[in-house]
Amino acid sequence: MEEKKSVKPHSIVWKDRKAGSISGVKDVVSFDESCVILETEQGRLTVKGKDLHIGRLTLEQGEAELTGRVDSLVYSGSDPARRGSMMKRLFQ
Repeated sequence: MEEKKSVKPHSIVWKDRKAGSISGVKDVVSFDESCVILETEQGRLTVKGKDLHIGRLTLEQGEAELTGRVDSLVYSGSDPARRGSMMKRLFQ
């Protein structure tokens, strides 16, 4: 029987382009003052801006808080609903 992983909720709350919180964070891929890349439940999230800082990060709860000026939030990667082996997706 196929076992399905439960997907944790993912949300972004941002205030005045200066501070925000992100839930559903699985990992921090990279970060510096102009770009933070996070692996989330909904794919890879790239946050670009200026003076970006990760104020709090708790991967156990899947939460991150960022501060700094945000210019863009961009998702890349696959939709979690479409995850699976390539062969499985080909023969669906």
